[in-house]
Amino acid sequence: MKLNELRDNPGATKKAKRIGRGPGSGKGKTGGRGIKGQKSRSGVAINAYEGGQMPLYMRLPKRGFNKPNAKKFAVINLNVLQKFIDAGKIDAKAPVTEDVLVDSGLVRRKLDGVRLLAKGELTAKLDITVTGASKAAVEAVEKAGGKVTLPAPVAAE
Repeated sequence: MKLNELRDNPGATKKAKRIGRGPGSGKGKTGGRGIKGQKSRSGVAINAYEGGQMPLYMRLPKRGFNKPNAKKFAVINLNVLQKFIDAGKIDAKAPVTEDVLVDSGLVRRKLDGVRLLAKGELTAKLDITVTGASKAAVEAVEKAGGKVTLPAPVAAE
């Protein structure tokens, strides 16, 4: 077999129907669009239009609420933290702050703060300072002999 002998299987490709090329083509004159009306014209997009009937997206009830000033936290789990300590990217003997986590590459950016979650095991004794932590994560760190420092809650004004 040579490169110039390569062919597609018979019937694998089909010529595209050429629209609007005379009456003999079977798709001439109006080009399969019918006669008159909005959809026969060019440049018309009728998304979600249901012929004057109330569209589905308007018939369905609105639900929920998106908080416009919601805080977005960078999330770390205990198992990933332990993996970075084992790899030597984080020094467990020194205090672990959010800046240390960013420098090690565990967190890309702090966003509104770093939040510690309790997925996985932690064996290293850590002194870690983060913006937030779940109760289970705090218990797991204290069980391993470390301590979690959280900022004091701000009183509502």
